[in-house]
Amino acid sequence: MARDHVDGIQDQWRAERPDLDPSPQGIIGRIHRLGGHLHEELVAVYREHGLGEGDFDVLASLRRTGEPFELPAGQLAEHTMVTTGGMTKRLDRLEQAGLLERRIDADDARVRRVRLTERGREVIDAAFGDHMRNEARLLAELPTSDRLALERILRDWLVRIEGAVD
Repeated sequence: MARDHVDGIQDQWRAERPDLDPSPQGIIGRIHRLGGHLHEELVAVYREHGLGEGDFDVLASLRRTGEPFELPAGQLAEHTMVTTGGMTKRLDRLEQAGLLERRIDADDARVRRVRLTERGREVIDAAFGDHMRNEARLLAELPTSDRLALERILRDWLVRIEGAVD
């Protein structure tokens, strides 16, 4: 089996601290390193469409809700795990770019609703298509059985950490 960067780190810790078990690094260290590589690969596609990671997240959240591609701003912040302050700046930028529009809710003047514009829908549709092709490319090296096993293991672990959702 080929060795990687994490194997070398574990070897060093075994030599320097034989009283500790570095085996968790075999999983956590590799996930951390893969996360960095994957982040770079994903963000590169967003940039091709003039988007940052957070911009992509906001537009994708609106797009996947279906017609009319609209959410209350507070709910959008929850969908994207962004603070409301950070969300306001991001929405300002996306609105100025013509990718979304905001309006006051007809039933509650305290609520701002955020909706994709036609241009916003075109941008996110193109970006999301490229994003899916990029993710498929990144996983293409793994046999299907490994991808399915990895998905099952990661889902189980994530549910244990975050809890199940309906």
